[in-house]
Amino acid sequence: MTQGAGQGPEMRTPTVRDFRVPAYVHEAGPYAQSQTQSTGPYERSPDVYDQAADPYEPVPGPYVPEAGPYAQAGPYAQQTPPGEAPGPAGEPEGYTPTQRDLPVINRGDTLQVAVDPEAGQAPQSDEGPGPLYVVGDVHGYLDELVAALREKGLIDIDGSWAAGTSRLWFLGDFTDRGPDGIGVIDLVMRLSAEAAAAGGYCKALMGNHELLLLGAKRFGDTPVNSGAGTATFQAAWLLNGGQKTDMERLQDHHLQWMARLDAMEVADGHLLVHSDTTAYLDYGDSIEAVNDTVRETLTRNDADECWDLFRKFTKRFAFRDDGGAQAVHELLDVYGGSRIVHGHSPIPYLVGDVGSEDSDDSARPVVEGPHVYADGLAIAMDGGVTMAGKLLVQQLPLDS
Repeated sequence: MTQGAGQGPEMRTPTVRDFRVPAYVHEAGPYAQSQTQSTGPYERSPDVYDQAADPYEPVPGPYVPEAGPYAQAGPYAQQTPPGEAPGPAGEPEGYTPTQRDLPVINRGDTLQVAVDPEAGQAPQSDEGPGPLYVVGDVHGYLDELVAALREKGLIDIDGSWAAGTSRLWFLGDFTDRGPDGIGVIDLVMRLSAEAAAAGGYCKALMGNHELLLLGAKRFGDTPVNSGAGTATFQAAWLLNGGQKTDMERLQDHHLQWMARLDAMEVADGHLLVHSDTTAYLDYGDSIEAVNDTVRETLTRNDADECWDLFRKFTKRFAFRDDGGAQAVHELLDVYGGSRIVHGHSPIPYLVGDVGSEDSDDSARPVVEGPHVYADGLAIAMDGGVTMAGKLLVQQLPLDS
């Protein structure tokens, strides 16, 4: 796990610590995109994105230049306020994601998943839309994503869309912590065009790490009012697994695509969101209003507004423990749907099986599939791929 592994020049700030960086971070996998040329079948020329039904338009307003994407975070780095715990177990008033948000559990070497070339075929419908699938947090693990999509029959051995009219939703968090976040975005963008051409679709939601990467690129070490002191997007990005290679390969079309992602959607009675928080209610009383408000906030390019949006999307665990079912009902009553499906909080943390940084393999969390909780109203899809868990791709509805 590369949480907090900033790989730029050496730095010493109150919020950026030195963490051990596993070797796999520096090793591009067989599906990784080279900075200069394609290294495999998963890269396509930029014109393939023009095939999408909803072409990517530039975001109004220039991106704020910074002194360098890896410049030292400087004196504005956030320190833990007195008496405030650094973890997510208790989020005090004014909680701000400038501490490591989750404990570190080393993933170790990149997980290698053997997949039968003839593996699964996504079921097809003779009439109407095809089956619905959702994907949990990917965090740069492109090899694992490709293997999981092939296992479900959604892509073929060449990495092309193979699921016809099937519908696929990604729940956000494509980058940071893993080795190839930009390769993940490139794959999702290409599959969106290919799925649309086949009569299906591949869509994606906005995760807090998309907001974090956008903020790090746009605002760099510009100080923001965090609610508990002064912070910077750059320091928070480094602290939460920002990868130097992702920033180097980040292009305008990636930024435009991320800035236009929806925050929530309903599909087949499932309310799809990234974060297990009720903070969406702060942005509108309908799905359309929330999505418009998020996009407008990013368009205004105000560092403090963007930070507040990121901070709220980073909150978690609203549906866990006492009152969790009621929190889910609050969202369902406003936005519709009979169940909520989210990523963001790894299942091992939701169930309390977190292990430790020094745990051996036998003590590491085992995730077999989605976690259903909150009286059956919530489905968690972050299998903890960054901590030797599983990258989940699941067809909906679930049997249970």
